[in-house]
Amino acid sequence: MNLHKLLLEREEIDSPIRVGIIGAGKFTTMFLSQALKTPGIQVFGVADQEISHIYKAFERANWPQNCYSTVRKASGSNKGKIYVTDDPRLLITLEQLDVVIDATGDAVAGVSHAMTCISNGKHIIMVNVEADALAGPLLSSRALGSGLIYSLAYGDQPALIIEQVDWALACGFDVVAAGKGTKYLPGYHYVSPEDVWKNYGIDEQYAERSGLNPKMFNSFLDGTKSAIEMAAVSNATGLKPNSDGLQFPPCSANDLAEKLRPVGEGGVLNHEGQVEVVSSIENDGSEVFPSLRWGVYVVFKTSNNYSANSFKEYGINTDSSGRYAAMYKPFHLIGLELGISIANVVLRKEPTGAPHGFYADVVTTAKRGLKEGEILDGEGGATVFGKLIPAQKSLKEGYLPIGLASSIRLTRPIMKDEIIRWNDVEINYDSKAVKTRREMEHMFGDLSIKGS
Repeated sequence: MNLHKLLLEREEIDSPIRVGIIGAGKFTTMFLSQALKTPGIQVFGVADQEISHIYKAFERANWPQNCYSTVRKASGSNKGKIYVTDDPRLLITLEQLDVVIDATGDAVAGVSHAMTCISNGKHIIMVNVEADALAGPLLSSRALGSGLIYSLAYGDQPALIIEQVDWALACGFDVVAAGKGTKYLPGYHYVSPEDVWKNYGIDEQYAERSGLNPKMFNSFLDGTKSAIEMAAVSNATGLKPNSDGLQFPPCSANDLAEKLRPVGEGGVLNHEGQVEVVSSIENDGSEVFPSLRWGVYVVFKTSNNYSANSFKEYGINTDSSGRYAAMYKPFHLIGLELGISIANVVLRKEPTGAPHGFYADVVTTAKRGLKEGEILDGEGGATVFGKLIPAQKSLKEGYLPIGLASSIRLTRPIMKDEIIRWNDVEINYDSKAVKTRREMEHMFGDLSIKGS
């Protein structure tokens, strides 16, 4: 409750938190638009493979013209301007930085960036949930062991869900379910980037003008992003996924406490303490109202009669028994809220959510029949989608994580909806991302995997 005061104190002594950002997409643009007005935070540098993307981000966020200086060497002076570079390592190694934000959405790159941050003494805020789902438990452990903070990004749904779970547990309630809303129909698992705008409900010309990435938005639609985000929540809270993936039940905000109970209690959950995503549309395509499409929720319960009566007295939504209750937030503002993570990480040395175990994994699943020799195109592509399952099931079966399923060749035919295994692809076991993932599996899993 005192973050603004702490930031003002840093502003007053002319010692702002110096922030470096990797990736200049929509999340970064949203953050930049608020960073101009946030005391105690200084955008010190931005890296992106395409420097033109950085210029566009500053322009869209209404920063002053020529506020940046393109640099090629870490030792160069930026003369009071913001460093702009196409080299993330150059940015990370700038000794002036306090914290680095990875907003790339690339799992393999994110693992590398996080490891480089740790070796260079930099806190890391991982907007890149793909990297967190791939190897977050190990990255968080490594950071902690070096006296650094690894954190999920406030404003993104996982951190907001984790905050709600923490609130419920700190109040002494039992958490029954937690998750988010999204627009989902069963057929969306098989949508390709070519069809995404029609199905997502975004005008194609608007998407092009706004620089929206069709592959990224297809990941939102086909369930992969939801699976990745729920893996992050599971690994940070200990809540477990359903054994056969997300169910995406249609559910209004008013019905959360009634529907998100275990099957034995009249709900749809496989078990108590589950991560789940609810759909904002019915299976026939009609709208659910009120919708939780952009929001997050937690369902909790009490066995105490007095607390149950208090639920009724103070207006919280409950189930028919009055013992299950739901709290929700109908929106999230992604990059506009990122300053909360920056302040918490640097000033309080606390993450806004971080993995502490390996409870859930997102595995590579075929969108259609695939031939031997085909190249997988990863998250949001036309060949595969990501499915959330318990981590132990993934390890036991040798399933390939979605974060490693880009630009690799199949070694045998795969049927539609079949989960792809490590042994089904040609993969470089010497790459940093693969080695980090393997190490994480051995560190946090009870089972070893063939080939490690």
